[in-house]
Amino acid sequence: MIVVLGIGPGNENYRLQGMTKYLSRADIMIGSKRQLMTIPAVPASKKMALPRLAALKAYFEEHPEQNNVLLASGDPLLYGIGTWITANIHNQKIKIIPGISSIQYMFHQLELSMNDCYLTSSHGRTPDFDFLLQHSKVGMVTDQQLGPFEIGQEIKKRGLHRKIYVGERLSYPDEKITQYDETTIEQRKYEMNVVVITNA
Repeated sequence: MIVVLGIGPGNENYRLQGMTKYLSRADIMIGSKRQLMTIPAVPASKKMALPRLAALKAYFEEHPEQNNVLLASGDPLLYGIGTWITANIHNQKIKIIPGISSIQYMFHQLELSMNDCYLTSSHGRTPDFDFLLQHSKVGMVTDQQLGPFEIGQEIKKRGLHRKIYVGERLSYPDEKITQYDETTIEQRKYEMNVVVITNA
């Protein structure tokens, strides 16, 4: 069995209480170095560093009898690895446990309703900005290739005006949330960030 376990935005205070039973039953817990470090209750002998996806698929196929727990930051089915699992693993039972997404956390920190919000990601993709910017509220997970600064340039290029909220290292002690617009957004490296765009 494969359990894809949503562990929230980072801080253990934002994890669902029911996840403990899945960790206690795990033969192997798989995750990134950062994810594995946040769950000290599981012994090191049961932890496995997340390999490339092709190798991960092969591992699951070779160990169908194990209780494998795969950690997922945020929510597994919101631009997370849960989507990959359901598309690529077909011969095993899969259970996906939701978590609080970083986008959801960000909206709550801003005290901004998520109603009628368009959710997307720029991880490994280029969003359709003409379509995206038709929405009054957008929540987006970004990466180093297309991040907050590039989003600001896309808004400026279209002659639009938007508020751009950037949340970095959300739920961690050094969390930082900054408000910009398309003219003030900084060209710099943004750490583990989420962008919320609203009509100004």
